[in-house]
Parts: sequence; structure tokens; C-alpha cells
Amino acid sequence: MSAVKQQAHKLIDTLPEAASWDDVVRVVDQARFQEAVREGIEAADRGDFASAERVKAMFAKWGVDAET
Repeated sequence: MSAVKQQAHKLIDTLPEAASWDDVVRVVDQARFQEAVREGIEAADRGDFASAERVKAMFAKWGVDAET
């Protein structure tokens, strides 16, 4: 069984017997969010993040003044 399927089984096993599909979606969303945060922290620890200039350029592209 793949690692993803094993993780999915573990997530589903944490749910109560009367869990709904909404409960399944919620635990999967939480797991995805936690994984994204973990990956972001690891990237930052490696120094792999956007420079201030790049962030300002991205905000400017969206019409947001990042200077204030």
C-alpha cells in the first residue's frame, strides 16, 4: 500500500463511527494544511523563501501597496 493510502487510512481511523463525509473532508483538509505548513517551515529553515523585493512585486501585481 502506498504511503498516501496508509496516511488516509490513519486519518479515517481517527474519525468516530458516525462520521460524515464532511468530517472526512475536514480531517483531510487539516492534514493537507499541516503538511503545507511543515514544508514551508522546512523551506524557510533552508533559507528557501522569497526575497522582500519578490514579495513586493507579487503584491504590486495584485494591486496591493506593500510599502505601507
